[in-house]
Amino acid sequence: MIVDHAVRAGQRIWAQGADLIVNGTVNPGAEVIADGNLHVYGALRGRAIAGGADNMEARVFALNFDPELVSIAGYYAVREGLTEAPIGKPVQVRLIGENMRFDRLG
Repeated sequence: MIVDHAVRAGQRIWAQGADLIVNGTVNPGAEVIADGNLHVYGALRGRAIAGGADNMEARVFALNFDPELVSIAGYYAVREGLTEAPIGKPVQVRLIGENMRFDRLG
């Protein structure tokens, strides 16, 4: 599923059974959910949930990573707990076992 606009506060977009690509910003208070992978080609400032169908292989990609919450297959981290994540940078988030890993892209 492809979304070609910003996702505003209060909006929820769910790509059921698919990957989600957002060509814009995910604003604070917005929520994007994908049963597969989640790609945000803009700033990720809201809530990002990938692997909605317990897909532990799902990943989150963002060009400007600064989420309120990020989750993969039910494992999650909130903004205050993202001390090891490169905030404001291009990032790939994935699970290694039950641990969330934040890798800078590029």
